[in-house]
Amino acid sequence: MPNVSTPRLWIYSIFNLSLLVLLGAWLWSQNKPVNLTEATLPESGKLQCVSYAPYYGKDQTPFIKGTVISRQQIDRDLELLAKRSECVRIYSVSQGLDYVPEAAARLGLKVLMGAWIGADKIENDREVALAIKLANEYPQAIRAMVIGNEVLLRKEQTAEQLKAYFDQVKAATHVPITYADVWEFWLKHKELESSVDFVTVHVLPYWEDDPQPIERAISHATGVMQRLQASFTKPLLIGETGWPSVGRQRNGSVPSLLNQAEYIRAFVSTAQHNGWQYNVIEAMDQPWKRELEGAVGGYWGLYTTDLEPKFPFNGPVSERHDQPAELAIWLAAGAVILILFTLLADERRLPALIGSGLLGALAGLSAKLQWQYLIEACRNTLEWSLLGGITIAGILLLIAIPTQFKRQSDSGNKLIKLCMWLIAIGVFTCCMLSLPTLQIVNIFGLTDPFATRWLFEIDGRYRDFPLPLYALPVIQLAIGLTILNISRSNTWRPYKAINLLALAAMVACIAFETENRQAIAWLLLVLATTYATWPRTTLLHKLKTLNA
Repeated sequence: MPNVSTPRLWIYSIFNLSLLVLLGAWLWSQNKPVNLTEATLPESGKLQCVSYAPYYGKDQTPFIKGTVISRQQIDRDLELLAKRSECVRIYSVSQGLDYVPEAAARLGLKVLMGAWIGADKIENDREVALAIKLANEYPQAIRAMVIGNEVLLRKEQTAEQLKAYFDQVKAATHVPITYADVWEFWLKHKELESSVDFVTVHVLPYWEDDPQPIERAISHATGVMQRLQASFTKPLLIGETGWPSVGRQRNGSVPSLLNQAEYIRAFVSTAQHNGWQYNVIEAMDQPWKRELEGAVGGYWGLYTTDLEPKFPFNGPVSERHDQPAELAIWLAAGAVILILFTLLADERRLPALIGSGLLGALAGLSAKLQWQYLIEACRNTLEWSLLGGITIAGILLLIAIPTQFKRQSDSGNKLIKLCMWLIAIGVFTCCMLSLPTLQIVNIFGLTDPFATRWLFEIDGRYRDFPLPLYALPVIQLAIGLTILNISRSNTWRPYKAINLLALAAMVACIAFETENRQAIAWLLLVLATTYATWPRTTLLHKLKTLNA
């Protein structure tokens, strides 16, 4: 007698068809062009200024000492940016960036030239000396010097120490100088205004302590500017503003290409109307920033790492740009593979082949989304190994399910249980890493600088919820196997503890971010994992236990 009855297989086929329709509808909606705010730009049709960092190529990062960006790359980059911006902002003059003023001058670009100030005095002195030299060589190209970027935020220098650098630069050059930091830190250190020619503030609705949804982002920026205009007498420059296109949601603040396009368009229009001076962050996506800020840090660019524009300033925009033929290949490949495994298990019933084919189609489309997620999120070999391993475990689980239709084999059952264990451990780990540690300890008033810095490094706001990797395997574990009545009985007691801890962690996350739809979706996934893996025993196992 077959392990799974024919009526159950028909129900399972309908279930998978429903999932496929839902996934197809989601993909259609993501590829549908959407009308957004039209950008109002000056007659030139260009942005006022855009942040430029050339570390977008493979393995390029400022963290590697000795890195030198070639002049050829800088020339190519600035030629591209000159088509969309009047100015570029750089944050340092080391690692080959000292060539930017010369290259920009030839293209008619202005430069907001930064001198990077950190904790190392020797490095700072070298940076400031080179910046002064360049300012005196290219005064027509350099719009201003930005002496330090978010130094007070990082707590690497005091306000008095920064003043000393400002005085040194002002004595050595006639180029206007400024200092850039998050707007709240400027309000905390108003005494610095007297030492600069204008005040440069960063206004980033996504990174606010109270993250702003896209619907309130422009009104928030407007409110911040009104507050700053009432607090300072010198001119204001918004030194950084922008929106990420990929990454973790922060409360109601959702990274997406549509939201990025909407924010940039609406912001430049508002700035044009109000007469604000601004610089957009940033020119190109920066994969290296994922090391600092998680996946979201790498995707603030107007251009991809292939130097393709991510969206126009006017006209409709699509979140995704999937090719129908490519989607069809992924879908068909998955369906064929799962049907073949079903046939190899000596299963020939029509509903079994339909159910496995639909499962394979789901797996194929999911694999495309999983691959995209891995490329966007994985920062190093360890993450590729762990997240890639979870992805493979999920695929093996999906392959194992059709092999159990006709008869339940020990090997197939063991594979399902192994994959279930790996997925449960992965879900638990992600929940623990997603905890908002800083917000939790702030409740208890922790002020130790070392502890706070360590907690900042592991804070959950930098961790993604890897929904594409887990969604289909967990749905099949929780619902698919229930429909099929395929045994997933286990007696591994730690499942109870890890599931309860995972649920508690997600409740804590949502308590701090009640508008976070990604966190809510992950909580539902944790609930499904809990249901699928909760220790349960079969009647046969109970009888064996009694006889023993």
